[in-house]
Amino acid sequence: MKATFNYLLIFAATLFIFSCSKENETVVTTPENTLKKLTIFHINDQHGQLNNFAKIKDIVTKAKKETNVLLVCSGDIFSGNPVVDNHPEKGFPMIDLMNKTGFDISVIGNHEFDYGESILKDRFNQSQFEWICANVTMDNSEIPQPNAYKTILIDDLNVTFLGLVETNGKEDDIIPSTHPWRVKNLTFEKYQNVISNYAQLKESENADVFIALTHLGKSSDYNIANNYPYFDLIIGGHSHSKLNTEINNIPIYQAGSNLNYLGKIELEIEHKKIVKSSYTLIDLNNYQEFDSAIKDLIDTYNINANLNDVIGYSEAYHNKSSVGSFYSDALRMQMDVDITFQNTGGIRATLNEGDIIKSEIYSIDPFSNRSVTYTMTVAEIKNFLKGSKASIYYSGAYIEQENNNIVIKNKNHQVLDDTEILTVGLNDYIPAVYDTYFTKTPTFLPNTTAEILINYLESTSTPVNYTQVDSYFRYQ
Repeated sequence: MKATFNYLLIFAATLFIFSCSKENETVVTTPENTLKKLTIFHINDQHGQLNNFAKIKDIVTKAKKETNVLLVCSGDIFSGNPVVDNHPEKGFPMIDLMNKTGFDISVIGNHEFDYGESILKDRFNQSQFEWICANVTMDNSEIPQPNAYKTILIDDLNVTFLGLVETNGKEDDIIPSTHPWRVKNLTFEKYQNVISNYAQLKESENADVFIALTHLGKSSDYNIANNYPYFDLIIGGHSHSKLNTEINNIPIYQAGSNLNYLGKIELEIEHKKIVKSSYTLIDLNNYQEFDSAIKDLIDTYNINANLNDVIGYSEAYHNKSSVGSFYSDALRMQMDVDITFQNTGGIRATLNEGDIIKSEIYSIDPFSNRSVTYTMTVAEIKNFLKGSKASIYYSGAYIEQENNNIVIKNKNHQVLDDTEILTVGLNDYIPAVYDTYFTKTPTFLPNTTAEILINYLESTSTPVNYTQVDSYFRYQ
């Protein structure tokens, strides 16, 4: 009997210990609403710049040893570095480096369309990260349709990103700021017309954090925060801003441009709300450590580009306005036309004093726009300048505004009659955007405008100095 009693005691004790053990297991299991940490690194508007990816890789690799990390991009990946823009497979080096650096997601920027549909399709297929955009439809093109949003599961966190791109590229159309002929098979909507469709996305995706990953510019991001407050935070691009602000209790971030900075957002999340956040804007040009394998790859791309040939000489530093005057003058002489126009937004870089190398011209004019000529009357030219209010650089005439009228004079300062016919040379982006004023069929020349500038410099020994020239016009 005593033995039986002892057995029962041992059994009861064992059961008690086992019960306590199971109870302790429940205590150490992570509750659903426990505090969670997430670090998001972000860039925007890198425009083909490669050199700091080795530093980003080093920073992100170290951070991943400490916490949950996502690496995101707010668009404008291409256009601005000839190493990328003139690679045999346009854009390939940029996507290769983003893949190897470990990007998780990117919204589409307006300059992603600069290379045309076929090349963007190739870059989409090359990417090992997700592309998102809620206000574009690509069904009629060869580009794979991106998802409107993506929820990324990292550890036990659901992080949902909604992508939006700007559509201010043409006054009488809804397209991004890119060459209109390169998006003719795509359909865009204003972000205001689609964003409300995702008001309940955080709930339906069971997201811990809901982020607008935008390429709209800071004013539109402010508008979203004020009028569409569905988001926990907004990570933006397009306006090349350095932003760390809060509108309507929604943090908004942007990390400058040209891969000079890396944004670091550190979040603490509880009950699907951000309870604490901090922000650091890392100056990559002052950061000294780097991933050696990524740096070697960048060096290889830069060396193989063969863009360091000297093709001319600049007697002084030229700001963008002076470059525009030089640009339009060189086009006129090389194209052998009466007058040339160049849109101010198409001049993307300054020109340093000293030897001019090929890469500088491709940096000034990165868009691979074709060169075209038109035959127009003076009256038609005036109609374009007055109706479009386009900001342009020009060469071959003197253009003045007198009250509400435009006066065009020849090189001898003689006023040209409205019926006089002139040959006009320009890049094909201008007539594509302002097609209301360029209704005739143009003559397409074989070279891009950048190639024409290079040919001009190679064919002349005259140094470049346009620092005292002002050939800017915009009808007021």
